[in-house]
Amino acid sequence: MRKDASEVTAHPVLIFWIIAGWAGYLLLPWYGIEDGFFRFEWLVDGWPLEDDYAPAAVLVGRGEKLWLAPLVPALVAPLLVIRKRKIDPAYSVVLILSGAFGFSWLIAQGFGIGIRGFNYDWLTALFGELGDRQFGMGYGALLVASSFLFLFTQGIAARGAINGDVFVVSAIGGVIVIVATFVFFPIAKMLIFAFITEDGGYSATVFLSKFFDDRLWGLGCLWGARCGAAWNSLFLAVLVGFLTTVLGLAFALVVTRSGFRAKRVVRALTVLPIITPPFVIGLALILLFGLSGSVTQFVAELLGVQPTRWLYGLPGVLIAQTLAFTPIAFLVLIGVVEGVSPSMEEAAQTLRANRWQTFRTVSLPLMRPGLANAFLLGFIESMADFGNPLVLGGNFDVLSTEIFFAIVGAQYDQGRAAVLAMVLLFFTLSAFYLQRAWLGRKSYTTVTGKGDAGVHPLMPKRLAVPVFLVAGAWGAFTIVVYGMIVYGSFVELWGVNDSLTFKHYVTAFAVAVNENGIHWRGAAWDSFWTTIYIAAVAAPLTAAVGLVTAYLLTRQSFAGKNAFEFGTMLSFAIPGTVIGVSYILAFNVPPIEITGTGIILVVSFIFRNMPVGVRAGIASMSQIDRSLDESSLTLGANSWQTFRRVILPLLRPAILAALVFSFVRAMTAISAVIFLVSAEYDMATSYIIGRVENNDYGLAIAYSTTLIFVMLAAVGLLQLLVGKTQIGRRTQFGGGG
Repeated sequence: MRKDASEVTAHPVLIFWIIAGWAGYLLLPWYGIEDGFFRFEWLVDGWPLEDDYAPAAVLVGRGEKLWLAPLVPALVAPLLVIRKRKIDPAYSVVLILSGAFGFSWLIAQGFGIGIRGFNYDWLTALFGELGDRQFGMGYGALLVASSFLFLFTQGIAARGAINGDVFVVSAIGGVIVIVATFVFFPIAKMLIFAFITEDGGYSATVFLSKFFDDRLWGLGCLWGARCGAAWNSLFLAVLVGFLTTVLGLAFALVVTRSGFRAKRVVRALTVLPIITPPFVIGLALILLFGLSGSVTQFVAELLGVQPTRWLYGLPGVLIAQTLAFTPIAFLVLIGVVEGVSPSMEEAAQTLRANRWQTFRTVSLPLMRPGLANAFLLGFIESMADFGNPLVLGGNFDVLSTEIFFAIVGAQYDQGRAAVLAMVLLFFTLSAFYLQRAWLGRKSYTTVTGKGDAGVHPLMPKRLAVPVFLVAGAWGAFTIVVYGMIVYGSFVELWGVNDSLTFKHYVTAFAVAVNENGIHWRGAAWDSFWTTIYIAAVAAPLTAAVGLVTAYLLTRQSFAGKNAFEFGTMLSFAIPGTVIGVSYILAFNVPPIEITGTGIILVVSFIFRNMPVGVRAGIASMSQIDRSLDESSLTLGANSWQTFRRVILPLLRPAILAALVFSFVRAMTAISAVIFLVSAEYDMATSYIIGRVENNDYGLAIAYSTTLIFVMLAAVGLLQLLVGKTQIGRRTQFGGGG
């Protein structure tokens, strides 16, 4: 019987990954290029025969790196089913086996063979001395690994997994692999040090002695002494989570539910703290409220009392973290508040509910996903932050600073740092599950496929008064803090010589023009351009990974979904200090050898900031009715087309939140960056910290002020590029949208 033409048509996605796999094996350099991942001089510098740039096929053909030869059968096998139907059992079996074998072999040879031959004694005993070494993976290995992974996921989809949806199965597989590689693997390598003894062995006793340390769990504060770092961190994180959520909601209501005309000013004020290096806020608070601070001295003289060091400890850290993390809550909540359906609120008012009853019984319950996500992010950020406690903590010990000193202090106790990180993870995991329990299984859908041209009601007066008071007071406080920062950048010597000068800006950002063009003479230019470049690369990748992950979590059901969601939040729960050290331990040797490159900075930013994109996407997608997806699929679109054409346009607030947060965090990150920068890739924050360590505060603050204005411009540009969600609603003060 003759086959129908449609039955023997090759599958385009399958062909793409087969070609990609062969291209990686036959054409591209298998190992990493010393010049850098984004440098392509190798194309005219001896490729493909030069050993440093040789593809796997060339290396195997010369009799070198023979452990790469078994990959060939795995690349050949998919060619056998390229024109078979997807329902043919051979199609899925061959793709699954070839993909699984090829990917597993890559991992096995990557970890089995290192920079000195075999990594394990049993391999040496079995095969003898290798006499050769392996370098970190490069373009070729990366492309071949991707090929095997997505051949495997296509085989899984062909067997009917998640209704045979190739896009969804491939997305799940891709996210699992990259999260396992860049989150679980480095953290596991770090945490294993919790059980290592001084002689290099492993002992549970060592772990238990460090875990039950009184400095960690002590309750001395109940009788006038000091509490352990764990209780301090937990109490602080709960306070910060609550305060940032309340303030974020207040600002979101001012912007969306009031007639306040300076809404753009409010948006700018809420974004300002997030685009500032944390230690700069700490310095400004010290100038205002420290022992010799202007406000402290003024109040002391006015009341005739002795100035105190009240700022150092819980009050100072709480103020600084609330100032720094409120914008995260606002960015998450603004989309959720805007997404509440006006027609549901109008229906409540039609049934004679007043505006306060409508807000309390209709609007606020529908905002629960956003409130829960905002609290969770504030809680985790407080737990992970070490910059503010380092500057303002005083005797108030928290987990993040204890980890920092355990790693970089004189004690250099990686085991203690690992134990502290495990306690921090426990708190974060508990908050994660409490959040899920609070939300329950209720539906919060408000955006459906039906038209909705309603108008959001204004806040009731009993709510509007406290909201405006809180937002106004916090906005004024923010303006004062940033006024101190800007003023300090023009002062000759902060706190000593208050004469005004431009010399700090000239030293950092001087520019000259000569016969060769523009010459960037300022001392800060190298780190500035590197920071812009790294942040610009990391931001869209962070947003993409975060929103795809959010789509999988809200729109798909699959085994291990809860573990999958926790895995995407794990990197956010670990202090940047631990992330930096764990990345050095994990990626300083093959198979992934990227320490000292720009890639390790990009990767650390992606997986450190990805949870914001995930949480913002979940909060927004929980309000979009699944009937929109189903209608698109019914009309013949596949999952990828539905995601791209239907869901993404409705997720603009979440996209903006992910882009803004990931970009500015890459620009202002401190803790992980300190460990990961190199001479070639020096970031702005590490340069600023170097100036602070040299007591050059003027230059440090001038650089920070410049970063603030650069990022404000970037945030405005991103808002223009992303645009606003158009869901056919009128506004309170205009016509149809």
